[in-house]
Amino acid sequence: MQGKILVVDDDADIVTMLRDRLESLGYETITARDGHRGLELVEQETPNLMLLDLEMPKLSGLEVLKRLAQSRQEGHDLSVIVMTAHGTIARAVEAMKEGAEDFVTKPFDVDHLSIVIRKALERTSLKRQVEYFRTEVETKYADIVGTSPKTRSVIELAKRAAQFDAGVLLLGESGTGKELFARSIHQWSPRRSMPFVVINCVALTETLLENELFGHEKGAFTGADRLQKGKVEMADGGTIFLDEIGDMPMPLQTKLLRILQDHEFTRVGGTRLVRVNIRVIAATNKDLEQVVKAGTFRKDLFFRLNVITLTLPPLRERSEDIPLLAEFFLKRHARDAKKPKMRLTTEAINAMSGYSWPGNIRELENAIARAVVLSPSDEIGPEQLALATTEGLTGSGTDQSPGYQDLPYHEAMEQHSRYILLQALRRANGSQTKAAERLKLQRTYLARLIKQKNISPDQPIS
Repeated sequence: MQGKILVVDDDADIVTMLRDRLESLGYETITARDGHRGLELVEQETPNLMLLDLEMPKLSGLEVLKRLAQSRQEGHDLSVIVMTAHGTIARAVEAMKEGAEDFVTKPFDVDHLSIVIRKALERTSLKRQVEYFRTEVETKYADIVGTSPKTRSVIELAKRAAQFDAGVLLLGESGTGKELFARSIHQWSPRRSMPFVVINCVALTETLLENELFGHEKGAFTGADRLQKGKVEMADGGTIFLDEIGDMPMPLQTKLLRILQDHEFTRVGGTRLVRVNIRVIAATNKDLEQVVKAGTFRKDLFFRLNVITLTLPPLRERSEDIPLLAEFFLKRHARDAKKPKMRLTTEAINAMSGYSWPGNIRELENAIARAVVLSPSDEIGPEQLALATTEGLTGSGTDQSPGYQDLPYHEAMEQHSRYILLQALRRANGSQTKAAERLKLQRTYLARLIKQKNISPDQPIS
């Protein structure tokens, strides 16, 4: 099906004609013969589009639109095409002012109606995609969370640094939020309306990284059938963030130094100088002074980058921020998982506050994400977080805490799922029925999971 369309019209013949036509075009169609029923179906069926007759008894189309406008304020969104007779175009214009997407006149030209419906659904889909990506960006790169003295101190320095074009070097352990700080500095700066471009200097080989940074001219190598701009050029007027700068190959360090000094470079395979106006923010979890001494990082580039240095504290040194960060990530992942009532127990918050977080904020977010997905109820306790500090907090001294915090995400999720199932089976003395009740799963589904994961109740928990 291409979408669900609600038809609201008091004329039975028109309803039947529209339903048959729409279903022949591949749309799922639901119908209502009055405005009250139409509003009920909006709540019950969540259609993608409404075809609404303006002239109906009891509740007119305009009244329906006004009530839908109130629903939009509450977070609902539905595109509406109004249907009107030729003599009531003025009413259609009034309906457009009330939020209707478009209008069609009776009697219908079915081909025209099909085009109007398709265009309305395309606009609705586009609006939802834009809203999704906007929400993703705003949520993922929201304001820095934290009120601890160390966090406030770094934020204050970053805001001051943002007002100038001097290079910023962000130092700190992996997972401390260096990219978030870089984005925040860009947003606080006069360049905020221009691009913010991210390059990970360790994710690509030297050749690929050079092409990614500087682009190439047509014919520069086999397959280069057209000119391609690099990320540096795309960031012109804005900010480029060089993550893991300590791993940048030496030949590329030379080209980067030229950009910092002269604001110009050449594309791969080219000789023409390209001028850019960019601000560079770099980040690393390495001690660059030691890397310089080891001879793998240019000293002059280090001094060029090291104009303003911000060292981000590890999470263990800002433990006051852990509850705030946990709630922030819980809200995000609970929303994505459609589990809005999820909450952290006091024991879980205490466990998190007492844990050292070697993976810092990234590890904390992963722990919350796992717990949201795998928790059998709306409460997240220490057991669901699966931290090293949960040993002995579950009330069972035989339950060992799982040791897979440093595994890749999907592998860790798989092992944590096994851990939850094994715990439930142990506590139910091997009874799948009781374990299913504890996990709030159907007995047959639990049995299928146990078979898929090759689990036996006498297996050690690991």
